[in-house]
Amino acid sequence: MPLLGLGVYKSLGSEAETSIVSAVKNGYRLIDTASVYKNEENVGNGIRSCGVPRKELFITSKVWNTAQRMGDIAGAFERSLDRMRLDYVDLYLIHWPVPGCYMSTWKELEQIYETRRATSIGVSNFEIHHLQELESISGIVPAVNQIEVHPLCYPKKLIDYCQARGIQVQAYAPLARGAYLDNDVMCVLATKYAKTPAQIGLRWMVQKNISVIPKSVHKDRIAENADIFDFTIEPEDMAILDSLNQNLHSSHRPEDLRDIIL
Repeated sequence: MPLLGLGVYKSLGSEAETSIVSAVKNGYRLIDTASVYKNEENVGNGIRSCGVPRKELFITSKVWNTAQRMGDIAGAFERSLDRMRLDYVDLYLIHWPVPGCYMSTWKELEQIYETRRATSIGVSNFEIHHLQELESISGIVPAVNQIEVHPLCYPKKLIDYCQARGIQVQAYAPLARGAYLDNDVMCVLATKYAKTPAQIGLRWMVQKNISVIPKSVHKDRIAENADIFDFTIEPEDMAILDSLNQNLHSSHRPEDLRDIIL
């Protein structure tokens, strides 16, 4: 799985399609979508328009909470493939650990995995105790745990747990929806390395072997987000970035499921 991908959350219609074409031109090969994003059809159109063979792309989608509660995992998966007009996805994720559902959902993902129509399966927004519960019922280790990570949200214990068990961590909202782009430390480091604060944040994660899927529909920012592989952040600066953690979530957290309906 590539360390850099394009997130398409809230990218709709032709905007999603053109962002994929632009991303592929800038070297992206991973596209991350989900059934709840309501843009899988556009993602499929973008894939067919990007000029790169399907086998060279890594496509991710996710099963939403409603399908989990209804026990309609196989149906949801088929509908995602139909909307994208694909024969398979490279990664299929449980979008959220819905209480009382995610264990049985994982068992159904195992069955999908056996068909090879999802060449890998994983999870999103899972905490350590969720992963431990999966381990107690399954011999298949999630390929990926997609969680919110950025300099202001650095769940080191969870990341270390995943990496020690061969679970690839993938960061969604790696730019914190702009929350750290004016941070003084980020700006100083951006000046030092002749990069932008966004590039510093993305590079910090990539150097920790965390895959990143920044979302953008603007050609210049898509290109900027990809320009992070020609420099290395020094160890002392990596430590400074580690210290910025505020446990700041720009999205929901798994515990929110107790109080809201997702």
